[in-house]
Amino acid sequence: MIAKLKGLVDSVGEDWVILDVNGVGYLVFASAKTLGKLPKVGEATSLLIETHVREDHIHLYGFGDVAERDWFKLLTTVQGVGAKVGLAILSALTAQDIMHAIAAQDKKVLTQANGVGPKVATRILTELKDKAGAIALSSPEGLSTSSGHAASSSTGFGGAPVEAVSALVNLGYGRSEALAAVSKVNKELGGEGKLDDLIRLALSELSVLG
Repeated sequence: MIAKLKGLVDSVGEDWVILDVNGVGYLVFASAKTLGKLPKVGEATSLLIETHVREDHIHLYGFGDVAERDWFKLLTTVQGVGAKVGLAILSALTAQDIMHAIAAQDKKVLTQANGVGPKVATRILTELKDKAGAIALSSPEGLSTSSGHAASSSTGFGGAPVEAVSALVNLGYGRSEALAAVSKVNKELGGEGKLDDLIRLALSELSVLG
């Protein structure tokens, strides 16, 4: 199995790049975000690779970082999400966007990606919500409660952060953007933010982003 390729950028298409590795050209499919970060043709780069072997073909999928590769692997475990749809999601959303959307059970965010309708989005939210909660809790950007432990809930979060997210949603903000803002300010407060502080600082964060 090929896990990584390092070579020269030979040519780039809408959803692929050909890497010249010691004179051998490898066709690698990638998200728009990864393709957009590639250097100019003729310059060196490296990509993490996920190899898919089928009866009629071998496809290589390339990623600029570990987070993008891991989300691709996770997303393609969901029924109805093949490699093409997985790359479409990663083209439209960052790894953090996906994590927050799943943790917040925000179907609207996922349907921004080509090929993702309401039914597929619902399956992604349902099948990956526990795994997304675990990723969020282990991530520096993840939410934590004042006690340092997550309360049991459908998203894996509890306490003041969840109440703050709920308050922001009631004010008209989307669940994903509210979750992202509260996550950021809670991290800045050392994971021990009080409800009033979380709401106030998150509103400030959202006003800047808006």
